[in-house]
Amino acid sequence: MNTSDSTSAEQEINLLELLQVIIRRKELIIKLCLAAAVLSICFSLALRNVYTATARLLPPQKDSGGGLSALLSQAGGLAGLAGSMGFSGTSDLFIGILKSRSVADAVIKRLDLQKEYKAKTLDETRKKLEDAVKFQAGKDGIININADNRDPKLAALLANTFVSELSRRSVQLNLSKAGAERIFLEKRLDLAKQELKAAEEDMKNFQVQHKTIKADSQATLSIESIAKLKAEIVTQEVKLASLRNSMTDESGEVKAVMAGIARLKSQMGAMTNGGPDNFIPTASNIPALGVEYVRKMRELKMQEAIFEQLTKQYELAKISEAKDSSSLQILDEAVVPLKKSKPRRSLIVVLSVMTTFFISIFAVLVQEYLSKLPPEDALLLGEIKQSLFKLGRGKA
Repeated sequence: MNTSDSTSAEQEINLLELLQVIIRRKELIIKLCLAAAVLSICFSLALRNVYTATARLLPPQKDSGGGLSALLSQAGGLAGLAGSMGFSGTSDLFIGILKSRSVADAVIKRLDLQKEYKAKTLDETRKKLEDAVKFQAGKDGIININADNRDPKLAALLANTFVSELSRRSVQLNLSKAGAERIFLEKRLDLAKQELKAAEEDMKNFQVQHKTIKADSQATLSIESIAKLKAEIVTQEVKLASLRNSMTDESGEVKAVMAGIARLKSQMGAMTNGGPDNFIPTASNIPALGVEYVRKMRELKMQEAIFEQLTKQYELAKISEAKDSSSLQILDEAVVPLKKSKPRRSLIVVLSVMTTFFISIFAVLVQEYLSKLPPEDALLLGEIKQSLFKLGRGKA
């Protein structure tokens, strides 16, 4: 019990002694803090003002289901794919474009930033630009472009130039992607036109030669069903070819389309005799000329169905290409800032004074401790100082 009381009393005495040391040397502490305040004020006043300009963008939003999306869903097949070929994505995707080297180089070239930043190389200019401009996406998906510069006009120009380059780059990507889809469909549509024209000529010649032989209603119904299946197969094959431009055969979406084509061909085989390319419909018991008529009618119906489907897809691809050309919305253009954003001079002064205050207290306590060292410890400390002094002179 007595030991505990003596320990507590000793701790209390030590704390009081420390406080006494601080009070005794308060003049030194105050002088150091005042010196720190004066120096930090001079330093902060020497710093040039930096201004921040901000631009805000809204990335393209996914269509909720009205307008064009409803039209695409009704068309089915590759038309649905055409609606999804536009370049849209999350805010992170557009921030990635903003941070790309191509966009940075375009901004550097437009504003001649290598001269402005007095950089020796293009890499050095990119580094300074990266430090000066920051991109941030909020929880609401809105993208903020914050540009810092000592010139408020240049800060606003920097932010707006990034907006301009992002819009140009996104339009370029939109058009290249949607344009490739349109060109692919255009070529397939030209081929379908030729095949339809050949089927029409073939049917015309047959009718002229045989005085127009008609199949019965059952055979006609079979032809129309098979024609629809054939058109759907062609649609899925075009979709598969389009997907293979950007995916491998191991992709889940490609596998799903391939499985769908196989299923459609199986259905078509069940409705025919002798395979999908050379078959006799269910009305195969009609006379030979009637069977020939059915075959030619079947080919004509198939080509008409294919041409109609591809025409719809081609038109929708053109609509999608035009729609995707201006999908980025600018909420706020950057304006010339009127107030500086940094340096925060008051904060610099306060932190400097507080840091100096704590360092000076620590130094005073250490000095007091060293002044009360026993003679043998003081002698050891002197030897250490002398050794350090000699080591320093030896290196010099």
